[in-house]
Amino acid sequence: MKSDDKRSEHRIDSHNLLSYECLDEDGKVASQGMGRTLDVSEKGILLETHAPLNQNYLISLTLSLEDMLLDIKGKITHTEEPEKGRFESGIRFVEMDKAKARILRQFAEIFKDEMKES
Repeated sequence: MKSDDKRSEHRIDSHNLLSYECLDEDGKVASQGMGRTLDVSEKGILLETHAPLNQNYLISLTLSLEDMLLDIKGKITHTEEPEKGRFESGIRFVEMDKAKARILRQFAEIFKDEMKES
């Protein structure tokens, strides 16, 4: 994490495949696709996609962590295009239940332990 980073949760560099659906204000699917996480925390992810994501939409994610699939909803906080045809979007989780938060916390702890051992 950068020293000027204002996030309350530490993000772990982790590349995990996911599928997503962007939901409009009526809850209808406006777009869908595949992407991968660039980093993960208990509160959100940095998502890499090949298409920009509309910040006015909620996003419904199916995230693959190890051998588990987590269905999580999030708010798109920002989208950037660091290089042509590759978009990075910050996603803040919303509607997170305790079980999913616990899984994300355990994933983060396991990843930290593995990094110490290597």
